[in-house]
Amino acid sequence: MTPIERHQEIVNPMLTSIEAHSTRTAFVIAEQEHSYAELHNRVSAIRRFIRARIPAQEKLIGILAEDHLDTYAAILALWAEGRGYVPLALGTPAARLAQIIEQSGVRTVLGASIATPIEGAKVQLTSEAPANGEPLEPCRLSGEEVAYLLFTSGTTGRPKGVPITHRALAAFVAAFEALGLGIRPSDRVLQMFELTFDLSVMSYAIPLLHGASVLTVPGDALKYTYIHALLEDRSVTVALMVPSILNFLRPYFDEILCPSLRANLFCGEALPLDLLEEWCTCIPNARVLNVYGPTEHTIFCTAYEYQRNAENGSSNGILSIGKAMLGTTVGLVDEHGNWSHTGQSGELTLSGSQATLGYWRDEERTTSAFIHPESASPQRHYRTGDRCSIDEDGTILYWGRMDEQVKVQGYRVELAEIEHFARRIAGGSIAVAIAVTNQFGHTELVLVLEGPAQDKASIINRLKEVLPSYMIPARVEQLSTLPLNANGKIDRPALKRQFGSAK
Repeated sequence: MTPIERHQEIVNPMLTSIEAHSTRTAFVIAEQEHSYAELHNRVSAIRRFIRARIPAQEKLIGILAEDHLDTYAAILALWAEGRGYVPLALGTPAARLAQIIEQSGVRTVLGASIATPIEGAKVQLTSEAPANGEPLEPCRLSGEEVAYLLFTSGTTGRPKGVPITHRALAAFVAAFEALGLGIRPSDRVLQMFELTFDLSVMSYAIPLLHGASVLTVPGDALKYTYIHALLEDRSVTVALMVPSILNFLRPYFDEILCPSLRANLFCGEALPLDLLEEWCTCIPNARVLNVYGPTEHTIFCTAYEYQRNAENGSSNGILSIGKAMLGTTVGLVDEHGNWSHTGQSGELTLSGSQATLGYWRDEERTTSAFIHPESASPQRHYRTGDRCSIDEDGTILYWGRMDEQVKVQGYRVELAEIEHFARRIAGGSIAVAIAVTNQFGHTELVLVLEGPAQDKASIINRLKEVLPSYMIPARVEQLSTLPLNANGKIDRPALKRQFGSAK
């Protein structure tokens, strides 16, 4: 029996771990420590609250993504009740929240301390759940129930829903454990991500399965300075981070020393090798892994371990994303969907037990993104949109995106979605969104409009009404005529050259 077959779901092992480590610290939130016993009590209370107030037919429940113990307890309570959650970021424009509520079919949203009105759903506060009563047995799961449903950027102004089942999540846990990092109760694990970002799931679920402590970053904190403080003051031992955090910390590398950090993982963006080499002087005792995976394949599914004082696989200065983890099969296809050969580059495909079943209520997108290469493969493969090559020993090199999807602050952003709303706001003017690297080494979005001058501040303000903060362009530029390439298409590289430095 394989590790994946032994872990058809993680609910029972997690609840067992919570009970077994009652005296240990489960969470450190805003400098306040919460024990596993306290977490266990809140999970039990919220389960009773759910049973009393939410109809059994409601399988997906919204959760306001607060940095609060009850937020995490609500997730565990929903899983124990055989339900799933849809995270909703605080500060998301009302129109986008309503769109997610409509697409997901959510009718109830749980908040820990904030009862923000949401169109189409009833918000209920878990603080009203009484802290008494005996623990409940978890509901039986088949593994095919949805554990969480995340909405990512879409190209038409309509977010893409990605459902992840308990079975896929359990497959990720088995694959993570096979990496051999050996998470233990004494570990202190960084959780730097909003709950709308799937990397958050690894950052709380893995430590809770092992009785370790989860150290969160408040939503209103200056993220990189707070992370710096946690790494040193709280002696973090395990940290999953996005590489862009290192750009912010880079001016302070000479002052940072984290000997307690024993495992540092990076995901969500390309990892520059030179930046990592500098960072490694700050974490002298850490194993460093560059991991990769789209939301559609449950958190991450390939891994490459960086070797100190040795040659590492890289492409254009970007560290390799490694080899497929347990239960995942990788491949490369050309533009026609046929297999590419070893040594050639192509679009990376993923298949295996971590794969989503498809986009939520969107058969057209599912059919487009999931293929059976050459009609000869019994397995369905997800087309990642990432250009890669694979060498003879199976190591994957990352060469960049094949389309106009980019990563900003670790979030996937479809430039076409920004353009979609910008065209409407700008009265139909041609709008081109580009991603550039500013003088600080950070990815920055720039919106370029063609035609007569418009009120740039007004356009930004109106975009803020329909898009999350990480998708808002840093600035708007205006050209009377956009440059075209030899094929008569808008010359995006020329725009990036023209506007590629912050002003």
